[in-house]
Amino acid sequence: MIETLLEPLRFGFMQQALAVGALIAAVGAVLSCFLVLRGWSLMGDAISHAVLPGIVLAYIAGIPLAIGAFASGLFCAVATGWVKANSRIKEDTVMGVVFTGLFAFGLVLFSKTPSDLHLDHILFGNILGISAAQLWETGIISAVVLVVILTLRKDLLLVCFDPTHARALGQSVRGLTYLLLILLSIAIVAAMKAVGLILVIAVLVTPGATALLLTQRFDRMLLVAVLVAVASALTGVYISYFIDGAPAACIVLVQALVFVAALFFAPRRGLLRRRAETPLAPPASPATPANL
Repeated sequence: MIETLLEPLRFGFMQQALAVGALIAAVGAVLSCFLVLRGWSLMGDAISHAVLPGIVLAYIAGIPLAIGAFASGLFCAVATGWVKANSRIKEDTVMGVVFTGLFAFGLVLFSKTPSDLHLDHILFGNILGISAAQLWETGIISAVVLVVILTLRKDLLLVCFDPTHARALGQSVRGLTYLLLILLSIAIVAAMKAVGLILVIAVLVTPGATALLLTQRFDRMLLVAVLVAVASALTGVYISYFIDGAPAACIVLVQALVFVAALFFAPRRGLLRRRAETPLAPPASPATPANL
């Protein structure tokens, strides 16, 4: 029995998949806390889809795909901000128009460009095919993003929670906002090879949403989000070995199940807790002329 349970850990590709999954989960969890507070959940979705044309153009130009993906993602974020600032359209609507347009443009480019790239790997990831060099690359990118975020977490939190107050204190709201978008684009590029463009949004939203249900303090929210995300990543990759399922999809599914559990059983904000604390309505008074 124990040998069967430890069997996945004997393979190098599984060890690398577990390591990459944990790294990406940790970075995504920290970013997700800021995205949830800022109301930017759709921004992660927008950038993750918008990197596709950059990948194809980078392949055509013969440069690293990560550079093209980062440039395309950053262009999506900047274009969204520019359109919102120069029109009456709401931000979520602008995101939907920009990222669907760029994603469609990327699909057209991909279909017209002869290449050995696998669209399934781009869209859904290939965490089991991560090489040792890619593991190191992901580790370095993740470390840089985490260091920057944790160093500036108080400033970024103030900008996300109350931009007006941050501006009154002399903070560069626009600069910190673009910095957060840059870090988001870098994190998406790092996660792209593992979980793919479509599933990366769950990694960037679900941990923060789960932590928000479990705690009210931001520092604890960061810790809870990281623990939930890393545990879900390790569990998802581990389970995928035995059920022969897609590892990225298993990671997202585990995160979703944890979120549902927190939604119902959270100590203070859980639905069951709130229902138990809701007092019963008093019995209705009998219909009398005075009550009619």
